[in-house]
Amino acid sequence: MNIDVPEGARLIIGKLEEAGFEAFVVGGCVRDSLLGREPKDWDVCTSAPPAQAIETFKGLRVIETGLKHGTVTVMAGDEAVEVTTYRIDGDYSDNRRPDNVEFTGSLKEDLSRRDFTVNAMAYSPAAGLVDYFGGAGDLEAGTIKCVGDPGKRFREDALRIMRALRFAAVLGFSIDGATNAAMRENRGLLGNIAAERIAAELNGLVLGDGVRKTISGNLDVFFEVVPELAAGAGFEQNNQYHCYTVLNHILISVEKARKDIRLRLAMLLHDIAKPKCYTESDGTGHFYRHAQEGSDMARAILTRLKYDNDTVATVCELIKYHDAIIPPRRRAVKKWLNKIGEARLRQLIEVKMADAKAQVPARGAEKIAGLVKVLALIDEVIEQGQCFSLKDLAVNGKDLIDAGVPEGAMVGVMLKQLVDMVIDEEAENERAALLAIVEKQLSPERCF
Repeated sequence: MNIDVPEGARLIIGKLEEAGFEAFVVGGCVRDSLLGREPKDWDVCTSAPPAQAIETFKGLRVIETGLKHGTVTVMAGDEAVEVTTYRIDGDYSDNRRPDNVEFTGSLKEDLSRRDFTVNAMAYSPAAGLVDYFGGAGDLEAGTIKCVGDPGKRFREDALRIMRALRFAAVLGFSIDGATNAAMRENRGLLGNIAAERIAAELNGLVLGDGVRKTISGNLDVFFEVVPELAAGAGFEQNNQYHCYTVLNHILISVEKARKDIRLRLAMLLHDIAKPKCYTESDGTGHFYRHAQEGSDMARAILTRLKYDNDTVATVCELIKYHDAIIPPRRRAVKKWLNKIGEARLRQLIEVKMADAKAQVPARGAEKIAGLVKVLALIDEVIEQGQCFSLKDLAVNGKDLIDAGVPEGAMVGVMLKQLVDMVIDEEAENERAALLAIVEKQLSPERCF
């Protein structure tokens, strides 16, 4: 079995072997290569102690990125390759990082400390594939399985619980029974993990092709991270537009959305307030104000998980308007363009489409047909340079002041009125026509 190791990593392996040490590419790059995927990074592990490894790389730029744990980054041309000495981890008192590490000359000991079998394989052009724990077989079977005792692996580093979910969703794999049981048993330890690290794994999970299957099969684990979603499990909507429970609808809509983290987070949280807002009349379920309530809940969740302000703002605005009606009419489209801008409106249409694809098929198809028309109108407005905002208006504040409008708040009020008139097609977006309207508004007989 051959792996096409890039030139930079080959150079580093060659230098270490020439100096009498073992060296292998290891971990994710081996896994992805065996799956026929393009590895993002190439990491090397070696029997060389850190000082000897650095000595070996004379003539190359070496960055001591994690010397305490035996890791340096070596620049081989344009490639940055992490090189780590074989090691044995000490105790994990914080359920995240080893208290200390001990360097070893044994590749097997090094691989035995890793999280999952599919990540515990090594390869070198000379030695070929080294697979002590059956990783290649688990790749073929589509299984995520811990190396050794899964309970120990998760107690060492509880973030591995989220990593298991992420790998399962991204690779489309199932999770081994013993590994799955240990995840459930140790899920409470996720509370010891920094929110930023949880969020990073959550991102990978929701961007995975298998996100619905993975979350559905591990609800109790997932609810440790977003407990607010638990209320939607099994919650029937009793509505002509919906044939799924709240949670199933949410998870289907996530998979239907484009692989953009903000869109998928919006879908994950868009109906989170439905159980809270549920009312019923004549046997039909209603969810009044669930969009605004959901936006508020999403803000609290994303803030708790330490997402950046821009992501929080984007996701919450998309949730706030996800249920709004946007008629496929030019004036309505221009009003929405004025309200939230072109980029956000296009995102909102994507959110509404994903939402519709997770509804009763016939009802969803009707909504999608209307949204396609809305998109066409957005394109038309933009391509034709039609006015929908102050920056597109043929006059500006200085023009109004020169025409006699008093400086101050009145200028803004009048500009907004002119934009609204142009959007409503009550006035042409032409300088002379707009100034004529201003002059008329300033006449003694009129009160603006």
